[in-house]
Amino acid sequence: MTTTVSQPSLREQLDAPYSITPAQVESFQTNGYIKLKNVLSPEVIAHYQKAISEKVKELNTNNLPMEQRNTYQKAFLQVGNLWRHSEVVKEFVFSKRMGKIATDLMKVKGVRLYHDQALYKEPNGGVTPWHADQYYWPIDSDNTVTAWIPLQATPMEMGPLAFSAQSQKFNMGRELEISDESEKKISKAVLEKGLTLDEAAFDLGEISYHMGWTFHRAGPNKSDRPREVMTIIYHDKDARIKVPETKGQEGDLKAWFPGCKPGDLAASPLTPVIFAY
Repeated sequence: MTTTVSQPSLREQLDAPYSITPAQVESFQTNGYIKLKNVLSPEVIAHYQKAISEKVKELNTNNLPMEQRNTYQKAFLQVGNLWRHSEVVKEFVFSKRMGKIATDLMKVKGVRLYHDQALYKEPNGGVTPWHADQYYWPIDSDNTVTAWIPLQATPMEMGPLAFSAQSQKFNMGRELEISDESEKKISKAVLEKGLTLDEAAFDLGEISYHMGWTFHRAGPNKSDRPREVMTIIYHDKDARIKVPETKGQEGDLKAWFPGCKPGDLAASPLTPVIFAY
């Protein structure tokens, strides 16, 4: 009699541990980012891609023709906090597997969700200028990280994410929001510093994690299909709120930490703990 071994459910796969080696942690800490193979199975990606794309289509407000958009608008369709609009997407965003990876890479005791964002670069979509995500975050800690999760294999023609290795160690360009100016000035600065540019395709199931102050960019989408990407931003569960230094940080303080003030724990109903030891 043959015994059938059932496969883990998609939800179980999202919560199953993914082993990170000490060498990978060291590489992340040194370079400010890491790319990891086979974090998600094709089945998981196919299932949750459908739910994420449905919500992007429903909630997107950027409907201008490409020629009428500014550089930021050309870079991608941006829709955030999808987990609050779909129980299926919430399963994906609350993945303990991906949260544990963030925890282990940052060497902290646990992580909170800061927020999620779908970043869909349409066919003929433009470059995503050089920038550092933490410019926008009122968090008094460098233990922040963004998981960049392609929902398809992402060859060079689709505009995969590129990183400036070790750029998280430098203060240059931290005062710049994402713009034509940030693309020009940060590109010049990383070249002058001699920092390595890591620009390569992503395989299906491969995702990256980059620190909040790591500079990154993406090229245009020259293919005939959207480059569909989901991102999940995490911060140390014990991080605190700082005095906002930019308008972006002022806006995020109100949006993600309602009722909180500088010095408080960076915690609200919108920033739940995703994983903790």
